[in-house]
Amino acid sequence: MKRKICSLILGALCAVSLVGCGLGEEKEAADTGQKKIALTVWAAKEDEELMGQIIQSFEKQYQGQADFQITFQEQGESQCKDVLIGGLEEGADVFTFADDQLNTLAAAGALDPVKNADEIKNKSLPAAVEAASVGDTLYAYPLTADNGYFLYYNKKYISDKQVKTLDGILEAAAEQGKKFVMDWSSAWYVYSFFGNTNLTVGLSDDGITNYCTWNAKDGEIKGVDVAQAMLKLSGSKGFDNRTDEEFLAGVKDGSVIAGVSGVWNAVAIEEAWGADTGASKLPTYTCDGRQIQMASFSGCKLIGVNAYSKHPVWASRLAEWITNEENQRLRFEMRGQGPSDLTVADSAEIKESPAIAALLAQSKYAQLQRVGGKFWDPVSEFAGNLAAGNPSGESLQKQLDKMTEGVCER
Repeated sequence: MKRKICSLILGALCAVSLVGCGLGEEKEAADTGQKKIALTVWAAKEDEELMGQIIQSFEKQYQGQADFQITFQEQGESQCKDVLIGGLEEGADVFTFADDQLNTLAAAGALDPVKNADEIKNKSLPAAVEAASVGDTLYAYPLTADNGYFLYYNKKYISDKQVKTLDGILEAAAEQGKKFVMDWSSAWYVYSFFGNTNLTVGLSDDGITNYCTWNAKDGEIKGVDVAQAMLKLSGSKGFDNRTDEEFLAGVKDGSVIAGVSGVWNAVAIEEAWGADTGASKLPTYTCDGRQIQMASFSGCKLIGVNAYSKHPVWASRLAEWITNEENQRLRFEMRGQGPSDLTVADSAEIKESPAIAALLAQSKYAQLQRVGGKFWDPVSEFAGNLAAGNPSGESLQKQLDKMTEGVCER
């Protein structure tokens, strides 16, 4: 590619002030606006319209500084890490990903630290900054702070008192021939029963394997206590084990009056239930004769810049543009997603959102999702058997031991 050569005078001025001039490509791009900047953006399919608007506004903002060719490509956030590491040099310049993938991406050299880290940190929620950091180093731009779950319920069927406990919700559902649903095929949701019991799970110091005490036989609450509580819940006439998609279908057809999900379903649920839409923190559940507050995993969506991008300066500018205050407001308006930006999070429209308010209330009982890949399948298998009523008849302790062994496997 041919390059325009700056005059000696301009070069001297840039060397002195560095205002409006950068190094390498940044200086070239600002010269005459003739340099072609080809960037690829990965994001979820549901973000295509939103990203289209953001990309257009970015090109307008920097009009004349470069000849932009910015391409949107659909890429699921949960699979972003695996796809990117499979071919870093062929991967997107800018990409959306879930925060639990950050450590692996940083360790693989896929992400360079954010250059203006202090500026980004100062305008982002502390939890989002933590999610985007490895140690004290910021490796990505916080995008949302809403990747968690809480309770949706229909006020027409469930009272303010009943919604506080899972027993009350299940009683209301059973009496009216309706259902409360959770997805026990997903270990992400199953964590809610163990999280506030002093039974622990997490990522080991090696950053790969897990530690887990969910099968503990001692302590105030034992693993068997939680398993017995879950088995009892699954036997309720008011309970059903359904995926997130099946939950939403039940909301629409009237068979479901409560369930555990996240902000991504807020618009559809409000369309179905209208003024009867309720949202709150997760309820308590009965375990070993006491009420335990249900926990949750929390997380953020982040925007990363590929360390192998051919245009790192412009890629960083685009990543920052996607996550700026204006575009986080737009994301909330179009997608109902909770912001990581402090100013937007404190705005009236956010506070008036039932789903976001419920998520914030649940955040007191949430922890960042930091588990290795071996966590998911053993927990899903364990919970799936309980949801089916333990048809094998195998002792709960043996099932807990098997699950824990699988979670901690190297």
